[in-house]
Amino acid sequence: SHERICQYIAKESGSLVVSVGYRLAPEHKYPAAYEDCLNATQHFLQHLEHYGVDPARVIVCGDSAGGNLAAAVSQTLAGRSDFPKLRAQILIYPGLQALDFNLPSYQQNRGVPLLFRERAAFYALQYVQGDTSNLEEVLEGSHIPPDLRLKYRKWVSPD
Repeated sequence: SHERICQYIAKESGSLVVSVGYRLAPEHKYPAAYEDCLNATQHFLQHLEHYGVDPARVIVCGDSAGGNLAAAVSQTLAGRSDFPKLRAQILIYPGLQALDFNLPSYQQNRGVPLLFRERAAFYALQYVQGDTSNLEEVLEGSHIPPDLRLKYRKWVSPD
């Protein structure tokens, strides 16, 4: 689905673009997609000479669920000394949190096509557990225990 945009980015930027075809939910639950992306990135970083890539110029990028995966891969590799440091991450409308689908951005954009609030929660559940049976609980916010909500309130809150 992303071949043409990857070709465009490669051509316009004069860069080598590697696109990872990771396993998709619901057939493959978390962490399958993450493991695919991490393994592909580690393999690429181990073989940069083969591809003629400067180790100081490697960037990961992703959109939507791919943005989530790019962020997770970046965080995993950030503390590793056995790989070159990533230069940057580019996250395009990434799915980064599933703690609260009632934050202002979800409320303000709840009816904006393409990804309605309910669909965002539906896809998050497909990705994490391959099952959407508790969709209403997630939309209400009752899927997170109060003590955990308090713990993450500093980062995930309307404030």
